[in-house]
Amino acid sequence: MTEDFIDTAGIEGYHAHVYYDAATRGVAERLRHALGERFPVRLGRWHDEPVGPHPVSMYQAAFDADVLADLLPWLMLNRGELNILVHPLTGDDYSDHARFALWLGASLPLRLEALRRGRAPE
Repeated sequence: MTEDFIDTAGIEGYHAHVYYDAATRGVAERLRHALGERFPVRLGRWHDEPVGPHPVSMYQAAFDADVLADLLPWLMLNRGELNILVHPLTGDDYSDHARFALWLGASLPLRLEALRRGRAPE
């Protein structure tokens, strides 16, 4: 039996969404500063309220595919008590967040209905 696999060559980059609350904002600030110093990332704005599919406060770090191998282990070891969603950028926002997501820490219930608009039901 032959299975169809998704070609990873279509991955344009990655996002890491760093979630925080009032008690962990200081940890998130230290991590953000270190990310910007150590890796070629594009740091997004602070979102102190839920935005899009993200159910709690967060900021995003965007990076190219060739950075993943160095950045991911660093996040694993240095995230502290923060929960982080890492996902590829394939051009399908819904699948990127729902099917292809990698969680460091606890997985949070994303509000995927915003990403589902315009998609056929699965």
